[in-house]
Amino acid sequence: MHVPTGRYEKRTARAVTVELLRLDESQLNKRAVTENVSLRGARIVTDWNCAPGKHLLVTAPEEGVKSLARVVYCQRVESTKFAVGLQLVVRVEEWGKPASSESIPIEKSCR
Repeated sequence: MHVPTGRYEKRTARAVTVELLRLDESQLNKRAVTENVSLRGARIVTDWNCAPGKHLLVTAPEEGVKSLARVVYCQRVESTKFAVGLQLVVRVEEWGKPASSESIPIEKSCR
């Protein structure tokens, strides 16, 4: 039986400024920049050390993106910077299009 490896969706190299809010802590929003994006994910660079499995609210108002995201991995890339892989709850058909009126299931996703 063939076992799939790698990503399921194509990633596109794109620098997008996003705001992150940790749902499990009372910290202020942080800004970060994406390295690449896909329909259901993004790789960002931030100064937060994010534990895999944690949930964040990711917004990019200029791109029409607002979604809960689960941290898939967090890798140190510099002494104070981390590359973080995010899996988005809301599918983003095309970064840069206005967000749909789809509601974001915050209560369900964060428990």
